[in-house]
This record gives sequence, structure tokens and C-alpha cells, in this order.
Amino acid sequence: MSVSQRCLCCVKYLMFVFNLIFWLGGCGLFGVGIWLSFTQAEFSSLPLSFPSLSAANLLLVAGGITMVTGFLGCLGALKEQRCLLCTFFVILLILVLTEITVVLVLYYLHDQGDLKEGMKKYNSEHELKKSWDNVQKMFKCCGVNNSTDWHEVLNGTLPSSCCPGADRDQCTGWSEGCFAKAKNWLSDNIQPVLVFGVCIGVVQILALVFSMQMYCQILYAEKNLD
Repeated sequence: MSVSQRCLCCVKYLMFVFNLIFWLGGCGLFGVGIWLSFTQAEFSSLPLSFPSLSAANLLLVAGGITMVTGFLGCLGALKEQRCLLCTFFVILLILVLTEITVVLVLYYLHDQGDLKEGMKKYNSEHELKKSWDNVQKMFKCCGVNNSTDWHEVLNGTLPSSCCPGADRDQCTGWSEGCFAKAKNWLSDNIQPVLVFGVCIGVVQILALVFSMQMYCQILYAEKNLD
């Protein structure tokens, strides 16, 4: 076996291993997204600006695309087809750039306006009312930023879910808003997922390097055969 063939064989199996890890990582992200979706199912009528609902959808999409891309990479490595490797490289590069963009957008442009607009439908939409009551009972919070968010919506009064066990007319509501509470809950529970996501990001970069290296090795081997 020539040196170029040995290099190609080494890169081939390294790429397969990294893409297998990549695919398993996608399964993990998708699984966490499903878990988070079911955990927050009672809040499903709230806008996606509710932090944990946004995270659940992001993990589902990222996990699904990662699984498909990882499978394509494994197939490309085993088949040693330049077309598959090139397709894998392009898709993975777009995925990495999209992930970076989405994370930056969610970090800098996370808007509370949709939640406040949704509060205005509290008395008219049963499912939305149920979701708000579930959020406020679970997190022991009131309103988006604080209890005064409800004053314009309910003519100076508060929902009963803001003050369980107390007289609604005498209740001042929980001191903290639900947006901050939800973000704190998410940050407390999502840290292992973030670490896992960083590891997947490193694997993605290595997969890009190995796919390009393998593409060049196959091209070089084909030229030598000619």
C-alpha cells in the first residue's frame, strides 16, 4: 500500500469516527429538545419569545439537521465519493455559520414584546390563559417583568395564578416577572447542554477539516491512477 493510500485510509476512518460522534451528538440535541418541549408543553400557547420554548425549538432543529448531516458524512467517508464529501462540506459549513448567526440573534434580539402583546388576549383565548396561569404557578412569578404588566390588561387587578391562596383583591402578586424567572430556570438547566453543544461545535470544525482533507486525498489518488 502506497503512502497516499495509507493517508486516505487513515483520514477515511478518522472522518467516519468523527461523523459518528457528530450523528450521536445530533441525536442527543434532538432528544433534549423533545424533553424540553414536553416539559414546557403546558406553556405551548405562549409566543416563542418565552425563553425555554425558543430553546426547545432551536435544539429540535439543530439536532435534526446535525443527525442528517452526520449520516451524510459517514456515508461519504465509507463510499469515498467526492460528490458526497463536497455536499457534506457545504451543508456542514452552512450549518456552522447558521448556528453562530442564530445564537447571536437570540442573544442580542430576544424580545419581550410578543409576550406582553399575548397578555392582552388573556381573557379571550382559553389556551393562552391556561398557559399563563401554568407559568405563573410553576415559576411563582407574575407578568412579564413584574405584576404591573397585568394592570392595563385586567383593569388594575391580577390573575388568581399570581397570588395562590390569597384574596385576589388584596394580592400584590409575586415580586418577580416570569421572563427573568424562565431565563434563570433555563440557565440552571441548560449548562450541560451548552457544554455538549460546544463539544459538537469542535467536532463540526474537525469534520470540516477531515472532509476537505479526504476530498483532496481522493482527488490526488485519482490523478495518480490516471
